[in-house]
Amino acid sequence: MIGDGAEWIWNLADLHFPGAIQIVDLYHARQHLWELARKLYPNDAAKQKAWMKKHQRRLLDKGKIEKLALTLRSIDATHPEVIEKIRIETNYFERNAERMRYPKFRRQHLFVGSGVIEAGCKTVIGSRLKQSGMFWTVRGANAIVALRCCHLNGQFEDYWEGRRAA
Repeated sequence: MIGDGAEWIWNLADLHFPGAIQIVDLYHARQHLWELARKLYPNDAAKQKAWMKKHQRRLLDKGKIEKLALTLRSIDATHPEVIEKIRIETNYFERNAERMRYPKFRRQHLFVGSGVIEAGCKTVIGSRLKQSGMFWTVRGANAIVALRCCHLNGQFEDYWEGRRAA
């Protein structure tokens, strides 16, 4: 299961998919590092990029999350907002460390990004349910999504055959 690191996502995963491998979307993890880089070096895009390159490639992308967290905690900051941002992001990485073992996940041929999934949702759901002037109840939307999935999976006729037999 791929998520952005929000606790509620992992709670749902534990409830509905116990034992499933949980992965923080790499793009979201990088986004957290970028936010910290911008806070550390406001108005200096070159320093932000250099800091990001160092920490992303050497640590995050290699799944060395504990080392990344130690590095973040060792940043010498004096401004309260920067100190707080360091604390927030360090906690994010520590809390999700096991979900950020990107080299391990890649060796298992697992996706580490949610882009394919998000594109699929846009294709399957968005293109059908978000057309101009449409309004859906939850029940109606769920029914249309189920039919749309059957259609796109090549199971549409089988679905209706099963309904006739029942």
